[in-house]
Amino acid sequence: MRTHRETLIVNLLKSIESKDVEGFSAISQSQYRQHNLHVADGRQGFLDFVFSTPDGMPKVSTKRVFEDGEYVVAHSELVADQTLAVFDIFKFDGERIVEHWDAAQPMLEPNPSGRTLLDGQEDIGDAGVSLADSKKVARTFVENVLMSGNLSVAEEYVGPEYLQHHPLVRDGLDGLREAFADWMSSGVEVCYENIHFVLGKGDFVLVVTEGRFNGAPVAFYDMFRM
Repeated sequence: MRTHRETLIVNLLKSIESKDVEGFSAISQSQYRQHNLHVADGRQGFLDFVFSTPDGMPKVSTKRVFEDGEYVVAHSELVADQTLAVFDIFKFDGERIVEHWDAAQPMLEPNPSGRTLLDGQEDIGDAGVSLADSKKVARTFVENVLMSGNLSVAEEYVGPEYLQHHPLVRDGLDGLREAFADWMSSGVEVCYENIHFVLGKGDFVLVVTEGRFNGAPVAFYDMFRM
């Protein structure tokens, strides 16, 4: 069952499609800080952006949403001139949203294991361990494997039934090793540098990291199911 804030976010994102002003009432009038490079601060900046899009567009379908402290994370499909997988992070102060970060990636064909960026388990389940422990595993995986590129320790974090939603990587630890080897041999640079968020609920943890892809600045949003 969704929390009140989770419901507010699902309604807010759907209101981008419906243009229902009531859905935007959770955004603070004056304190809303926006990290999307195309949208101005404040509720009015958000409204200006939404009403610059055609009626009924973009189509928005939220697949996963969870609350962690003052933050709510949403993972959605957005369909306009192309289909995107989008992560949104909203920061709350009481009942009002005061800050927002997001990242979008074009949807591609299913990966070698038949999975997409958005399919899979949607409900927040029970990881069987504390959220603090789950966050620790996700963070140290990013630090010790993705940041360092040291796949020799990946099996300390990745189980035998590792399901992969990256569009270019197949399931399992071997799939991860193959992908890293292919990127290195092709001269593709994937550089993880600074972790900014580790947010989670139940069996899901999102790690947001600043880095570079082939020299260009990029934000990595890695969602893990524990």
